[in-house]
Amino acid sequence: MNLFAPADLTPLNTLGLRSHAQSLLRIDSVAQLEALALGRAFMDGPVVVLGGGSNIVAPQEVHARVLQMAIHGRERVGQTADHWLVRAGAGEVWHDFVRWTLEQGLPGLENLSLIPGTVGAAPIQNIGAYGLELASRFHSLEAVHLDGGETRTFTAAECRFGYRDSVFKHADGVRWVIVSVTFALPRRWQAVKGYADVARELEGIAEPTPLQVSDAVVAIRQHKLPDPSRIGNAGSFFKNPVVSATQHAALASAHPGLPAYPQADGTVKLAAGWLIEQAGWKGRRLGPVGMYERQALVLVNHGGATSQDVRALADAVQADVAQRFGVRLEPEPVFL
Repeated sequence: MNLFAPADLTPLNTLGLRSHAQSLLRIDSVAQLEALALGRAFMDGPVVVLGGGSNIVAPQEVHARVLQMAIHGRERVGQTADHWLVRAGAGEVWHDFVRWTLEQGLPGLENLSLIPGTVGAAPIQNIGAYGLELASRFHSLEAVHLDGGETRTFTAAECRFGYRDSVFKHADGVRWVIVSVTFALPRRWQAVKGYADVARELEGIAEPTPLQVSDAVVAIRQHKLPDPSRIGNAGSFFKNPVVSATQHAALASAHPGLPAYPQADGTVKLAAGWLIEQAGWKGRRLGPVGMYERQALVLVNHGGATSQDVRALADAVQADVAQRFGVRLEPEPVFL
């Protein structure tokens, strides 16, 4: 019996690209995934794992077995001297989970409010925003290997978190499918409001509550980023590039307004949106796609775009930024 079936993937990617999968299966439980892997169902070809579809660029035809992760569940699972431990299923909507933790009196994820996608996808990208990265609130995760069904717990060190990176984006990690994530939320909470936009939004509030920080982040994101239900987009399309201190010094001398953020290892992170805007791409279109008029870092689908259209625009932006600044931008979304 073939459990997989053809499916329209267009509603499952926030860029709104027309896409069709020849083979898709919704995964509702860990046992279901383990049974499939034990049956060696994935040995004959590639597999694509989808969460909320917010970080993919899908072709018109996906020639792979697609797994749509729909494992739910939210629960407190323990505590340490410094943290509350909270677990969520991979299929939980990320923002809904964040708000649930706040409702439970478990702050710590509020700066990551309104990031699209699912809990299971969050560690893969090591999502981050407004002064906080997931890695700083991570405890562990469980994953199932597609070749044989082994279930394993990964610690933070084993996840090899980096800037928008983890082991699950590399060859030795791509066959692991995340089924649940456990977070370590601080028992002695302090607001993370050092990011300029957050500080501005909270101006006049000396000691904001976790919910107020979350509301501030939501307001900022809604102002800067388009609603995917209204105009297709995958949020920030390019990573902020990291350069050496020497290269930054040369760029800062040539471009005095360049925003830059020194890193602990001596490198310097640059603002990709600023580079794109200076290269003349803010609000500019190339066919049915363009860079958003309010935020140059966001690539939007004005209607009817394909993955080829997205690739063409991304290549053009990368080329112009490289020519003007000598910096190579790297896309955040995954091209299937």
